[in-house]
Amino acid sequence: MTDRDPMIRDFLKATGWGIATRIPLAGDASLRRYERLVRGTDRAILMDAPPDSGEDTRPFIEIAAWLADHGLSSPRIIAHDPDNGLLLLEDLGDDLLATHAASHPEDEPILYAAAAGLLADLHRHVPPALPSYPAQMATLAATVFDWYAPKAQDRRDDLTAAMQRAIDTTLTGPEVLVHRDFHAENLIWLPERTGPARIGLLDFQDAMRGPAEYDLASLIHDPRRAVSPRAAQAATTAYLDATDIDPEILHARIAVCSVQRSLRIIGKVFTRLCLHSGRTSYLRFIPPTWVALQRELRHPALDEVRALLVDLLPEPDAAWLADTAARAGTLYGRDRAGAP
Repeated sequence: MTDRDPMIRDFLKATGWGIATRIPLAGDASLRRYERLVRGTDRAILMDAPPDSGEDTRPFIEIAAWLADHGLSSPRIIAHDPDNGLLLLEDLGDDLLATHAASHPEDEPILYAAAAGLLADLHRHVPPALPSYPAQMATLAATVFDWYAPKAQDRRDDLTAAMQRAIDTTLTGPEVLVHRDFHAENLIWLPERTGPARIGLLDFQDAMRGPAEYDLASLIHDPRRAVSPRAAQAATTAYLDATDIDPEILHARIAVCSVQRSLRIIGKVFTRLCLHSGRTSYLRFIPPTWVALQRELRHPALDEVRALLVDLLPEPDAAWLADTAARAGTLYGRDRAGAP
């Protein structure tokens, strides 16, 4: 039981779900908690997002409505109490793309093509009024020096400038709604639905306006699971078939988005979660992110970034991982690893 439980019980009682069985679900990197509610044959999902921990359910509510208005499968909001950080959501089930692909590997290209088709459909719509991600992308990429490679912090401004030039030169398309965490564990397979609605969407509360290729890069360069070459190719082909973008331009934009994302999540997400919050489980995602980073850095659009990063980022080998795990939680309260 938590100190929020009495309030949650009151919320559930007021919404008619007070007698439901509550089953805890696995969480994510945030401080949100999720429970599945079972009431006879009915199912729902409770999101508990404590406002005093910095969580805010209002962006989720607003973006869910926008997605639903455009025919996409965001969870229907059954009830909400944003002041107390509580949401009651439609239960879209457990058939995550990651789970389905693991048990039915022959379906993986179909799933990834469907996800890319959803993105192509999403990108046809004028995005809602959200902050612009490109204005933050270069600065966030440089956080790799804050946590992962603090010995190179004196090159932070250089990396920010080089990344910004790659962004300005390559990511020249119109801004769309960008999920920013679009991967197989945040997508649910709903084959009974049609078209783009066959993919259920989760964890979109941090969406912003940004480059169309960002979510495609997130989908096919996923550190949480090894995406097969067939599935990655199926996704890319499906996106090309549904749009009029030149393949060379698409691959350049994917490379820039992937490198920016890899630098950010290696530093600000995975390493920080270990050193700051003691969550060592996220270290296992760093080696595959490193592999994607090294591969995409070979694209000519990133020549300047690649030249700058040579010898500045340590390889996440066994020794690095063991040393970082040994320092888990030691930097709680710090805003970067190299801070005094």
